[in-house]
Amino acid sequence: MAKAAGVSAATVRRIWRANGLKPHLIKTFKVSNDPKFEEKLVDVVGLYINPPEHALVYSVDEKSQIQAMDRTQKSLPIFKGRAGTMTHDYKRNGTTTLFAAMNTADGTVIGKCTSGHKTEEWIRFLNKIDRETNPDLDIHIICDNYCTHKSARTQKWQKRHKRFHFHFTPTSASWLNMIERFFRDLTVNRLKRGVFVSVESLIEAINEYLAIHNDDPKPYIWTKKARDILEKVKRARARLDKLHSA
Repeated sequence: MAKAAGVSAATVRRIWRANGLKPHLIKTFKVSNDPKFEEKLVDVVGLYINPPEHALVYSVDEKSQIQAMDRTQKSLPIFKGRAGTMTHDYKRNGTTTLFAAMNTADGTVIGKCTSGHKTEEWIRFLNKIDRETNPDLDIHIICDNYCTHKSARTQKWQKRHKRFHFHFTPTSASWLNMIERFFRDLTVNRLKRGVFVSVESLIEAINEYLAIHNDDPKPYIWTKKARDILEKVKRARARLDKLHSA
């Protein structure tokens, strides 16, 4: 660009900076093509904004392949005038999967680390939710369309547990599931800077984080109405269609 405009590269950078332009950055997105997008959106948002009486609403998902990563050298602590440091390389010591269910009313989280995330582990986690909640209340589960959530074994389990009701988010719409916010906080606050010499130490750190979180839970408050989200999605689809037809 500098060559084409006949100015220096520094001048181009100053112009970009003055106008808030960052052409080197790219944001990712995907508009859901789920034919039942509106129906599922209204259902899930309705559970957030106007939950049913005599029932608990849980936002549920699994965070798979969490790596127990150990750095190749000791990290240096924060020092006055210097940020903390850690090596760019690491060694992997195995993985775990965290199943988590967040009560959308009070923010408490039921969690369980497992070696995998197949139907067997999913049903075991559902049984854990069943054991740790008031048996007199219905349970509404918000989850994505992962195959284990809809498997034949899961459907048979649900028939035996009548108080459980499943609500599926639209495809390519993980942002609609509140538990993703909790997973983000877990990653940023505990996992990203962690040093784990084994899977066991990783699981211990996750369980400790869950315990601390549940000692003083803070629910995420959903404020966006379904119609506002639909309007935004419609605008995005219109722009995409215009680009495709150009």
